[in-house]
Amino acid sequence: MAKILVTGAAGFIGFHLSKRLLKRGDEVVGLDNLNDYYSVQLKRDRLAQLEGRTGFSFNQFDLADRAAIENMFQQAKFDKVIHLAAQAGVRYSIENPHAYVNSNLVGFMNILEGCRHSGVRHLVYASSSSVYGANTAMPFSVHHNVDHPVSLYAATKKANELMAHTYSHLYGLPTTGLRFFTVYGPWGRPDMALFLFTKAILDGQPIDVFNEGKMRRDFTYVDDIVEGVMRVADRIARPNPNWSSDRPDPGTSRAPYKIYNIGNNQPVELLYFIETIEKCLGRQAKKNMMPMQQGDVPATYADVDDLIQDVDFQPATPIETGVARFVDWYRQYH
Repeated sequence: MAKILVTGAAGFIGFHLSKRLLKRGDEVVGLDNLNDYYSVQLKRDRLAQLEGRTGFSFNQFDLADRAAIENMFQQAKFDKVIHLAAQAGVRYSIENPHAYVNSNLVGFMNILEGCRHSGVRHLVYASSSSVYGANTAMPFSVHHNVDHPVSLYAATKKANELMAHTYSHLYGLPTTGLRFFTVYGPWGRPDMALFLFTKAILDGQPIDVFNEGKMRRDFTYVDDIVEGVMRVADRIARPNPNWSSDRPDPGTSRAPYKIYNIGNNQPVELLYFIETIEKCLGRQAKKNMMPMQQGDVPATYADVDDLIQDVDFQPATPIETGVARFVDWYRQYH
């Protein structure tokens, strides 16, 4: 049994991960600020399923609250930290850039310092497929250079990877970054396409289909994400003895630092995604065909070879299965 801090515990992935960790007997300390970026009630309803379970405790404060973070790390000695809390959303980052600096940069700095000073054995943190930005070589590999983000959200996630590497190098803190690819499933975020489309179709409202529906996304079911996170968290990052400063590998280091993609490895076209939702709902969508949105990329596609090689896991939930499970949850919840 390990004592694990899960930041963003009331969030979509954090909630599912906390449930799994508790089920296997770990002690979970949850942290979330319950901000109103999307429905606070949805976050509280997720939390209600965790609170009262043996081994779970919860703290409500902001990542940017340095004193509160320092105090939490002093009071509790964590074996591992799984840092999922962040200001999410590519489009929102264009409208509200300062929110991303406070949460994703200042907040991450506070987590790094807490881990450094309290002897945490492994920090696992959420990065994002958005770091690939202007890259077009598919599938996206952790061994590709990612220096051309196209949204501030992506830039903050890339910055997290760089900050983590610095702490791995300077202080020997094992860090593992996980680039998630379009996570979906029950209890999902209301600002994500699956939730927005399902709600609009059931309400008889039109849906906005960007890039004329020609987007392709590596949709990854939340249970697959959680399985990947747990396996990676249990495999503490270590130095790559073959790392060369002449030909630096972006995904590894001489320091105890590692990056993984967690994606389904099977991109789905947006129009097929919408067709799948329509079949599950038994209703047709009214579509507003729109141009590409600023900050978006036309396609994502994860190379997961490192994940398979190191932790023997590959996400594999078919889009038809995952969407059906979401729709069942949505009907029940609403």
